Amino acid sequence: MSYKRYKREIVLSKDEKIRLLKEYIEHYKCLMSEHGHEVLNVKIPREVFEAVLDQIGSILNEKALEMANEDGPVKDFLEDNPLPPHMKELLPDDFRAFSLLLNAVKQWISAESQGIDRYLLGGTARKICKEAVDRCIVTKAELGEEPQLHHPLRDGRPPIILSKMGHELIERENQRKSSECKKKNESDESVWNAIKQIKSRKNQSWAQLREGCNCILKGSSNCRPGAKSFAKVVIKEVDLSASEILEMLDEKANNALLANTLH
Repeated sequence: MSYKRYKREIVLSKDEKIRLLKEYIEHYKCLMSEHGHEVLNVKIPREVFEAVLDQIGSILNEKALEMANEDGPVKDFLEDNPLPPHMKELLPDDFRAFSLLLNAVKQWISAESQGIDRYLLGGTARKICKEAVDRCIVTKAELGEEPQLHHPLRDGRPPIILSKMGHELIERENQRKSSECKKKNESDESVWNAIKQIKSRKNQSWAQLREGCNCILKGSSNCRPGAKSFAKVVIKEVDLSASEILEMLDEKANNALLANTLH
């Protein structure tokens, strides 16, 4: 099945677009009053799309290999633009074809992203957004010079126009959260590695650790021999509670690469 760009059957008038955006802005004002600025930067984890992205990458690998070796415009292009001798040894033709293909995909993504922005508002999104609001919903000040279009969530909803200062505040907050998330992930990975070392040292299983933590939480002794004492050692050495360890085990179990190991 060939690709088909999404297009709406019903075209909104300018007045309808402005009314829609005014309601949209009020919706976000209410959300911000309850949850703060973070509602303007909601992201879905990239891991959710990992399987699809892997399929796309495999297709690119396959097509690059075909284009580099089969007669056609890509192979002709590579031959018409030869590399210096030593560089030719380092850059195989299929890699060069992959690079060309990836660049074409980037251009295609850019065009389709613009198509998404035009889905509701047409080609005058910036102008319509400016007519729908006269003050920045972040700073409460006038939009001023160089207002910025900001996407609260990349699910097709239109952007919100913010003042330059308001947009910078949101971006700085996003960078701060990304940095905190990165530090937390690094810390979690360090703790996980420590737990794996204890497990190996004690020659115990993940199931025993889970049983031991559950028994500690329930105040029970109904588990395999050594499970509870094993859990206590882990709790003491990594400085986590039994419930936190169980949460980490569940999180790792949700990873397809580790699910069979942990259960």
